[in-house]
Amino acid sequence: MTQPESWDSPKNILVILAHPDDPEFFCGGTLAKWVRVGHTITYLLLTCGDKGFNPTTQPDMTPDRLCGIRHTEQAEAAKVIGANPPLFLDLPDGYLVPDLNLRRDIVREIRRHKPDILVTCDPQNLFALYGINHPDHRACGQVVLDAVFPAAGNPAYFPDLLSQGFEPHMPKEIWCSLTNQPNTEVDVTETWDVKIQAILKHTTQVQDVEKLIERLKSRHTEDSTDENPRYEEKFRVVKYS
Repeated sequence: MTQPESWDSPKNILVILAHPDDPEFFCGGTLAKWVRVGHTITYLLLTCGDKGFNPTTQPDMTPDRLCGIRHTEQAEAAKVIGANPPLFLDLPDGYLVPDLNLRRDIVREIRRHKPDILVTCDPQNLFALYGINHPDHRACGQVVLDAVFPAAGNPAYFPDLLSQGFEPHMPKEIWCSLTNQPNTEVDVTETWDVKIQAILKHTTQVQDVEKLIERLKSRHTEDSTDENPRYEEKFRVVKYS
């Protein structure tokens, strides 16, 4: 496993994930680190996380109301990271399917934004730290990878997009977060607190602030200590350049 090579010029980075708070939880330290060395980051969230509440304990909350709140929370978190204002497809939370319609939508957005670097999540990760990985995470990763290859850079795929002005584009690197098959690790010790502060902007999803901070701070590398922690985020990186 290796540290990523330094890029020789500022990069346009597109982050495509399923829900608000996914960028911060999955790879917020890395995103903050990239911004601080001059790269540009844009989020595209496929849903607004409108089912991220319990109707039994939160009877006054509705999916529509939560959707609006989470738009605001994600915008505030993106500011902490240093990313551009987030974009949303606002598909129904919990129901993502990596079908051809969504693949076309992702191809369109890749061609629209023309990222050098594309960040998503690993569709093969069935299990996560909290148990079973959310199906939206897996569906998002699958449809993004399917959109990248072979469709995004090939004009024979989705020719209707060509007529709309979306010319083929192929990212140079794909970074898959939330993976159990990493080949790249990023030292994010200097931006771990930025990650935490960004996560805390997602107030509807944080039940106990102190416990969350304690849990996140405990995730230092095995070769470091609570007193002198070192933090890493790991990725499966595929390069096309």
